[in-house]
Amino acid sequence: MRARVLVADDQAVVREGLVLLLGLLPDIEVVGSAGDGLEALRLVAELRPDVVLMDLRMPRMDGVEATREIRAAFPATQVVVLTTYSDDESVFAALRAGARGFLTKSAGAEEIGRAVAAVVNGDAQLDPGVQRRLLTAVMGDGAGEPAAPPGRTRPRTQEQRARREPGPLPDGLTPREAEVLRLIARGLSNAEIAAVLFIGEATVKTHINNLFAKARLRDRVHAVTYAYRVGLAEPETGGA
Repeated sequence: MRARVLVADDQAVVREGLVLLLGLLPDIEVVGSAGDGLEALRLVAELRPDVVLMDLRMPRMDGVEATREIRAAFPATQVVVLTTYSDDESVFAALRAGARGFLTKSAGAEEIGRAVAAVVNGDAQLDPGVQRRLLTAVMGDGAGEPAAPPGRTRPRTQEQRARREPGPLPDGLTPREAEVLRLIARGLSNAEIAAVLFIGEATVKTHINNLFAKARLRDRVHAVTYAYRVGLAEPETGGA
């Protein structure tokens, strides 16, 4: 089934270009377009799209407020932010409002298509640069400690090191659920996790449902944050 998508952007050239671009993707049906957040909210109520591609800076009602209103009133409609702005304030405001994806407008058609498919399937999709900043913020969010300077990671505390040592897992997670969570934090899809662990994709979904329930997680973005906070995942480090 094709995903039904609404495009919201205040720049007519960008909006019309996105409509044309997305119309070339076989798995997407563009059902409408809006020039501001208020119009987007009205069209979501009328058209009930699966996904809204949402710009952030728009007149009358901005993308963050429109996302918040849409997610509250129409929870079946997911929001992917597609914007030229990728500063931390914009990222976190959009994610807190309920966006399940965040891409910059440099993203190509295939990347946008993957993001739409991901959020329709209950996953999250973040631009790699956005994900790095999110994880940096998470690593600096515990115990009142500051985030590490750019290009560096904060030394782990004794408590954080202890979390990595064998012992009881948080929130009653099983070892397999913890392993699935680690792979989610690495950005793997359900299919990729299944391939890594040599299990079926349906089994992966069962593990995800169980660990989400135990840890009271809302979505994959929340799961990534949780994995880093409890020490089940660590940032990858490059070579010297």
